Amino acid sequence: MSPVPGWLGRVGAKLTDMGERFGERRAEAEREHAEAEERDLPPAHRPPPADPTPPVAVDRPDPALAVPWGVRVAAEAGWRLLVLAGTLWVLMRVISAVQLVVLAFVAALLITALLQPTVERLRRLGFPRGLATALTAILGFVVMGLIGWFVTWQVMENIDNLSDQVQDGIDELRKWLLNSPFHVTDKQINDIAENLRDAVGANTDQITSAGLEGVTVVVEALTGILLAAFSTLFLLYDGRRIWEWTLKLVPAAARPGVAGAGPRAWRTLTAYVRGTVIVALIDAIFIGLGIYFLDVPMAVPLAVFIFLFAFIPLVGAVVSGALAVVVALVTQGVFTAVMVLVVVLAVQQIEGHILQPFILGRAVRVHPLAVVLSVAAGGMVAGIGGAVVAVPLVAVTNTVVGYLRSYSHEVALKQSPRPRGATAVETAPTEPPPAS
Repeated sequence: MSPVPGWLGRVGAKLTDMGERFGERRAEAEREHAEAEERDLPPAHRPPPADPTPPVAVDRPDPALAVPWGVRVAAEAGWRLLVLAGTLWVLMRVISAVQLVVLAFVAALLITALLQPTVERLRRLGFPRGLATALTAILGFVVMGLIGWFVTWQVMENIDNLSDQVQDGIDELRKWLLNSPFHVTDKQINDIAENLRDAVGANTDQITSAGLEGVTVVVEALTGILLAAFSTLFLLYDGRRIWEWTLKLVPAAARPGVAGAGPRAWRTLTAYVRGTVIVALIDAIFIGLGIYFLDVPMAVPLAVFIFLFAFIPLVGAVVSGALAVVVALVTQGVFTAVMVLVVVLAVQQIEGHILQPFILGRAVRVHPLAVVLSVAAGGMVAGIGGAVVAVPLVAVTNTVVGYLRSYSHEVALKQSPRPRGATAVETAPTEPPPAS
């Protein structure tokens, strides 16, 4: 074997050794040069001596673990509530900006829920959808227009007679106060009347501006009526396709649950509107007959007002009943007013305990506290229109939330793994022991 490879290996080893020694000498020379430069610096500019002992690492816990569990849960819930509150605030601002459009569309939904059963009956009789929708809409709007015209006609026909009766009633009320055990004097009554006249004279500008605002309200009301009528026509004719298009806006994961909640919400709304109309009609008929037989003037317009105010639960019944009692008081005296109050309370008790549970059913029943709070909130947000739509909105929301809760529970049960082995044996249904 040739000695050349061994010789080359020894030469390589020596070169490697010489390179390592040269590196060590170079590092030592650089260190000595740095120390010399440090000695030449003034003491204030010299770096501090290196600590020979390395720093000891302190094992500190995670800051999140140092926060109590209750505070962490409250913080997590707090920022989520802030996000929901901000979203709700933005939504309310948007609704307030387009309040007229929203109320018109909601009114169209309520009217559609009332008229759609008629459209379906005409369809089953063989009418085309367009003709059934047109006949139902025309009939519904004609009936509502006739009711409005009849109320206006009755008020205009009886306004003169009513003013005379009001004046006579005020004189009788004054005599009753003078002879009452409250010891009211004629001077006190005159002072009250004078204060009322002064208040009216001092607020003439406000009354005039209120009248001008009333003109604006009338224009907005007419615009809302036209929007509601236009929306009702399309909802009656093409409601199913509108709902299918709305479902496309929902995320795909939540679409099955929303698709199932929609028909149930619509059935709840239809039952609520139909039941409220029936209950309001019964109230108007029986209270109207009562005040008619008690010779209270304008019995028919008062009955119509009772019918319309019945769409505002609890509050509407109180307002319409109080209006009937006041008219009876100023026109027929205290005894007639008391009898009208008895009639109103009796009919409302029958309505609350018999008619509403029987006609509306359990599907649309809402707790009285929820009714009062929702009516108050709706009135504060959107006036009378908000008070009208508040309770059906709460009823529909209750139905949707209940269905989505049960739907999510069913989905969770279907997606959960099936038990196996001993667990399956333990959870398997067993037959009860025979009775001895």
